[in-house]
Parts: sequence; structure tokens; C-alpha cells
Amino acid sequence: MRPIRSVLVANRGEIAVRVIRACRELGLRSIAVYSDADRHSLPVRLADEAYHLGPSPPAESYLHIGRLIEIAHRAGADAVHPGYGFLAENADFAEACLAAGLRFVGPRPETMRALGRKTDARRTVRAVGVPTVPGTLEPVRSLAEVEAIAAEVGFPLALKAVAGGGGRGMRRVDAPAALADALRAAQNEAAAAFGDGAVYVERLVERPRHVEVQILADAHGQVIALGERDCSVQRRYQKLIEETPAPGITPAQRAALWEAAVRAARAADYVNAGTVEFLLAPDGQFYFLEVNARLQVEHPVTELCTGIDLVHAQLAVAAGEPLPWRQEDIQPRGAAIECRLLAEDAAAGFVPATGRLATVRLPSGPGVRVDAGYETGDEVTPYYDSLLAKLCVWGVDREHALARARRALAECVLLGVPTTLGFHRYALAHPEFVSATHDTGFVARHWPPPAGEGVNEQEAAWLAIGAALAAWEAQQAPRTDDRSREEWAARARQAALRGAWR
Repeated sequence: MRPIRSVLVANRGEIAVRVIRACRELGLRSIAVYSDADRHSLPVRLADEAYHLGPSPPAESYLHIGRLIEIAHRAGADAVHPGYGFLAENADFAEACLAAGLRFVGPRPETMRALGRKTDARRTVRAVGVPTVPGTLEPVRSLAEVEAIAAEVGFPLALKAVAGGGGRGMRRVDAPAALADALRAAQNEAAAAFGDGAVYVERLVERPRHVEVQILADAHGQVIALGERDCSVQRRYQKLIEETPAPGITPAQRAALWEAAVRAARAADYVNAGTVEFLLAPDGQFYFLEVNARLQVEHPVTELCTGIDLVHAQLAVAAGEPLPWRQEDIQPRGAAIECRLLAEDAAAGFVPATGRLATVRLPSGPGVRVDAGYETGDEVTPYYDSLLAKLCVWGVDREHALARARRALAECVLLGVPTTLGFHRYALAHPEFVSATHDTGFVARHWPPPAGEGVNEQEAAWLAIGAALAAWEAQQAPRTDDRSREEWAARARQAALRGAWR
């Protein structure tokens, strides 16, 4: 198998930056692609080469398979790394890459198809003894069928999209009278989001924790688990805070989770990096949820505790190399926490925000890692995901990691658009999170906080003053001289910092 020398990064934002940096460390040529909205983005500035992909809407750029393949050939790429989101779990894209003679840095197309439909995935893992939530293994065909299943598994129950994830096409049902409307809504949303309106039924696990296991597999039959992550702090089934190891897990539970994840991966003939997700019930029983057939947003916390670079490993596996580790080699050390810093108005229900980032000041220091896709002056557009950066910390234990995360959040300045910084500062100090007694309902129960709690009022006032100063100073910039404009932009940034750090 010929070696990989150049990689097309079929993505944008912080994950594109992450892959570009890994390529540079490995001596590989990185090739970025960009839409109209991302013409001056950080990945474009960092990559060895960059090619225009198309207009800003994703369907005309980052989701355009034919255009991506054409650019890969034009640029002389050997491989394509899809990152996450967009086409990362699209079997047709993986197949198109392979047909074009390109290495796809991810699982095989047939594996994606087998795991992409949730009912197929449930059948696959149940066949090898991995526990699944009681429910159907086939899509439901009628309301009468749903009513019969509900009578068997009981309420509350969940209707879920067969082809989906991320909470889209999912409805909670607490009583028989709500079944008809919930079924119709779930089918309609699933059809709109995934082009497939099929749904299945399973019992709803009350107050679970969301725990996932990172796996790596090569093409030579080796599969290993790299530890588990707790991702229970979520809004609308989208993760906000992730950590490893999962707090409160017993050694026996941990061993069982890792072993179940490896069994599931083997059953699906999995190759490359992936994540096997579980729900952990209050009684300690865990249930298979799904497999994310790609790199996860929260992969840095696993890297911090294992010392294994997952993107390096992905590229090595795609090149046909065997994994250099055995399961007994995996001995995670310490604890790590990740906060997803989003361009969202958390106080208004996590509504996505857009605008120009007037000032970006990211934390540093011992045990702090920041994966960012934006810098000062960059524009946050309405076309894409709201993720600005991932603030990750490592500590010798969870208490140390929490203290370090709170310190890093206090140092962080993001001005120009609303962000989730205030939420993260509140959540990491909340007694329920600190004591690790939280579950997936944490955000719904505790956010927004009662009046007078949450973001420190004085801190919020100074942030607002800093933003106003930045905007005012920027408006005074001369319009004719580029050097003068840059000097005034620097003054605007300093004004923002004066306000934010008062």
C-alpha cells in the first residue's frame, strides 16, 4: 500500500485546524477547502494549500461530494480526512473517495451503512451480547404497532429516528394519548433531517448519564478501548461539557463498558477511530445507544489522559499500519475536562449568534489546551455550527482538573458575539456537577439559573463595557489607510481587554 503524503481536509473550523496541525507534525501536505464565507478563515491561513469549494450554504460547498473529489484530484491528495459533521459519516462520500483512488480516513462504507441505521446497529450489537434498551429492532409501521409496543415496554418511552442522531427525529412520550401526535412529529422531523421518516421505539431511561467509550481499530484485527467519557451535560441532546474518566464509575463497570465497546466494534468489523455510546441508568445498568463512526468533538480529553494522538492514529490506520498498542498498554492517567465554547446566547435558550469577534483572548498555562477555529476579527456566519473553540484541561484528578478549568474559563475573553462562557463558569461551580451527581437533565433543571445567580454581575458589566469600547474604537478607524486601520483595530482590542479584565 502506497504511503500517504498529502491529505485533503474536507471540513472547516476547529476540526480542520486540528487535522492540519496533525498533518504538519507528520510531515504531510495539508490541503484545505473553503466556502465563500470561510475565504479568510483560520484553516485557510494554516494549510499548505487551500481551494475554493463553492458558495456559503453547506449543500453547495462542504456537502458537495463531486466538487470535493474533483479538488482532491486537482490538488494531488492521497487521502481525505472528513473531520466530524458534514460528510464524516456519509457512506456515499467514503465510497466515492475509495472509487476515486483516495484513502478515506475513517471506517469502511459498509460499516457506516450497518451502523447508520439505529435499528440495524441495535441488532448487530445485541447479537454479541451488548445490552440494548428494551424496544423494537425494526422500524414501526403504524400507530397501532406503537400502541402495542408501548403496552409492553411501558411509559415513558422514546420515538427515535432510525437514520438519525443528535436528538433530531426524537420524541418523548409520557402517556398513550400523546402517541399519535408524537409519532407524526418524529416521522416528519426525521424525514426532513435525514431523508428517511422511519422511527423505532424504546423505553426511555429516566435520569441517565451519557457515557461513551473511545475505540481504535486497525485493518489487521486489533481493536482497543482508550477509556470512557461522561458527556451528560447537554442541551437539546447536544453536548456542552465532556470529561474523562467518567466520575463515579466503579472499576467493574469501567471494565464492562470497555469490553462491550470492543465487542460492538468487532461485530461491525470496525476500522479506524470511533465511539460507542451508552446510557448509564441510575441502577448501574448500561445500555448501548449508538456508534459514532468518526472522530468525536471531545476526543482531546482522551488524548490528554492517554498521551495518544487520535488524528495521528487515524492517518496511520488509513495508511494500512497496525496499531502499536495492545489493550494492556492503555493506562489513562489523571482527569480531563472539555468545555465547548459556542457562539450562542445561553441565557436566551442557547440561540445561535453571529457577528465579528472583536476580541479573542484564549487561556493558556499548565494543563490547558485550546482547539480553536477562530481568531480576533474573524466572522461568525449563520451557515455553520456554532462551535468557536474547545477549552480542555488536564489535572492529576477530577478536583484538580475542575480547579484548572475554572481558572482557564476566568482567563478566557470572547467579545463581539454572545457565547456560552457564562454557562460554563456557572456549570463547573454548581454543587451537582462538582459532586458528580448530575445526569442528562442537568441543563433543563438548572439553566437559566435563578435571578442573582450565574455569571457574576460585575464581571458581566465589565464584559459589556469592553464590547462597547471595542465597537466604539473600531468605528473611529480611518477609512483610507490600511496601516492606520490596523493600528486602530489593535487599539480596539486593547480597549476590549481593558474592560473585560478590569
